[in-house]
Amino acid sequence: MRFAMKYLMWMHVMIIACTLAACGDDAAPKYTVEQLQDPATCMECHPKHYQQWSGSMHAYASEDPVFVAMNRRGQRDTNNKLGDFCVKCHAPMAVQLGLTNGIDFDPAALPPSAKGITCYFCHNVKEVTSTHDNGLVLAMDQTMRGGLEGALDNPAHHSKYDVLMDSDRNESEMCGSCHDIVVPEAINGVPGGVAVERTFAEWQTTFFATDKRPGIHLTCGGCHMQTSAVPEVVADFEGVEVRPFGFHEHMWPGIDQALTPFPEIDAQAAAIKRDLDPSISIIGPNPAGGGSPEGGICVTPENGGQITVRLDSVNVGHAFPSGAAQDRRVWVEVIAYDATNAIIFQSGVVPDGKDPEDLNDPNLFGLWDRTTKTGGAVAHFFWEIGTIDSQLLRPPVTNDPTDPRADHSTTKQYPIVGLQNTVERITARVRMRALPFAALDELIASGDLAPEIRERVPTLDILGTQRVWTRANRNPATGCCNKFDGCRP
Repeated sequence: MRFAMKYLMWMHVMIIACTLAACGDDAAPKYTVEQLQDPATCMECHPKHYQQWSGSMHAYASEDPVFVAMNRRGQRDTNNKLGDFCVKCHAPMAVQLGLTNGIDFDPAALPPSAKGITCYFCHNVKEVTSTHDNGLVLAMDQTMRGGLEGALDNPAHHSKYDVLMDSDRNESEMCGSCHDIVVPEAINGVPGGVAVERTFAEWQTTFFATDKRPGIHLTCGGCHMQTSAVPEVVADFEGVEVRPFGFHEHMWPGIDQALTPFPEIDAQAAAIKRDLDPSISIIGPNPAGGGSPEGGICVTPENGGQITVRLDSVNVGHAFPSGAAQDRRVWVEVIAYDATNAIIFQSGVVPDGKDPEDLNDPNLFGLWDRTTKTGGAVAHFFWEIGTIDSQLLRPPVTNDPTDPRADHSTTKQYPIVGLQNTVERITARVRMRALPFAALDELIASGDLAPEIRERVPTLDILGTQRVWTRANRNPATGCCNKFDGCRP
C-alpha cells in the first residue's frame, strides 16, 4: 500500500511536470520548421492576417508577371550576372531553401512555402546584417518572432518578442534591408554600384527617424501596417487576450497592384487609395502667424504672366514617389480656361496608354527618377542604369516651423504670357502610375511579357491634389486661391 501511494504521488507529480513542460518554451511545438514555412499553416490561428497577406504585394512578389519578365530579360542582358539578385528579395525563401539560383526562375515550380515574401520569412528573422539588398538572416527554427510582448505559449510554435518586429521601437531595419536596393558593380559595371531604391535611406533623414519622442518617431510599420482601431486578438486561439491595438494590418499598401487574377484585389486597391489620397497635396505654405494657408494655385503677372502650383507631401516618411522611382510616373495636370470655357493653356494632359515624357511638354511637372545608361541613352531597366537624376518631392527633415528646412515642397511655374487677366478657371490634379509603358513595351517586344499586361496598369488620381482656382475665389492681392478650402473642387 505504501509503495502504491508513493507511486501514485510520483505519477501525479510527473503529470503536472509534463503538462507544464508542454506549455513552456522547452516543449516540442506541434509544427515542424517545414510546416511553419507554409503560410497555410499560419492561416489556422491567424485567418485575418493570412487573408490580408494573401492579396498583398508581398504574396504577389514572385508571381508578378512584370518581375518575372524583368528577371528573364535581365539574365539575358547581363549574361546571367543577375543570378539571384532579384529573387532573393522577391522569393527569398526559394533562395534560402536552395530551390532557385534565379537564372531559370519559374514561380510555378515553387511550393507555397517559397513563393513571395512569406509569414515565416519575416517572423523568423534573427538578425539584420545589411541596410540593402536583403541582409536578413533567418534562424530557421520553430520560433516565430513578433512585436507584441507577453505572447501566450501555444502548441503550434515557440513565440518570442523581438524589437525588430516592434513598430513602436524598431528602426525600420527589417523593412529597409529589402526596400533599399543597390545594384552592385559586378552587374552594371558602375564603380560602387547604383542605389536604385532608397526608401530606407530617405526615411533615415526624416524627423520620423531622428526624433525619438513617442508620437513623433514613426517607423515603416507605423504607416504601412496600421493598427486596429478597436481591441483585437493576435491569434484565434483559446486564452489569447484581447489587446488594444493588438492587430497590425498585413496589406502593406503602396502603389503597385496585382496585374493578373489574384486574391483581395478590390481590398488592396481600396487600401492604396486610402493611403495615397492624403499623402500629397496642392496647397499653399503655412502662414508664419498660423491660420489656414492660401491655396496652392496662383495666377500672377510675374514673368509676363504665370500660373504657379505648389505641391507638398503630408506626413510622408520618405521622398515621393519612392521605391523603384525610376519606374514610377507622377505628374501634375493643369488646365486653364477663359470665360467661355475654352482651354487657353494646359500641361500634363496625358492620354491613356502613353507615358508623360512622350508628350514633349516643355512645362511638364513630373516626379520620378530620370535614369540613363553610362553612354547617356535612356535606361529602362535597373541593370542598365549608370546615372540617376532624381526629381522627387523631398522628405520632411524637421517639424520645426522656424527652420527653413521645414518647407520641403516643390513649386512649378507655368508661363501664360499676356493671359493672366484672361484666365477664369484652373483645374489641377496629380496623377500616378506604378510602371512606365516604355519599359513594358520593351519586355513585350522581346517576348518576355504578355501584351495584355500593358492594358492592366491603372492610372491613379490622387484625391488630395484635386483643386480648382477661379477668379472669384482668388485673393486679389496675391492671385492665389483665397484659402485652402477655397481651392477645393
